[in-house]
Amino acid sequence: MDTMGRHVIAELWGCDFDKLNDLKFIEKVMVEAALEAGAEIREVAFHKFAPQGVSGVVIISESHLTIHSFPEHGYASIDVYTCGHRIDPQVAANYIIEKLGATTVEAVQVPRGMGPVRVEHVQPFKPKMKVKAV
Repeated sequence: MDTMGRHVIAELWGCDFDKLNDLKFIEKVMVEAALEAGAEIREVAFHKFAPQGVSGVVIISESHLTIHSFPEHGYASIDVYTCGHRIDPQVAANYIIEKLGATTVEAVQVPRGMGPVRVEHVQPFKPKMKVKAV
């Protein structure tokens, strides 16, 4: 079945604290991953959190690569979404996984744009306790 794109969503465990907490390293890896896959980079934005952690995005003509790191847990969540058929998001994801040295990876590849999705109506969330305004 034809798709508009492919989206790799991955959970990376067992990564090195220092790598996950290094903004420049994370940014370099994400940019290199996009280039390794053959993507065309448009914009790059990364942020270092205190006391630790990095989040960032590489916007590519074909869509995006993102990461959120939790160094204290040796964990990073990444996603690589590419539209069209020219770029394989798994190439970029594998590059990131290798550079971060993940010892455990849980990943899925989701086809995007396959047509209307049937969604069942869901009741809105209603909290069990009332919250008073202060």
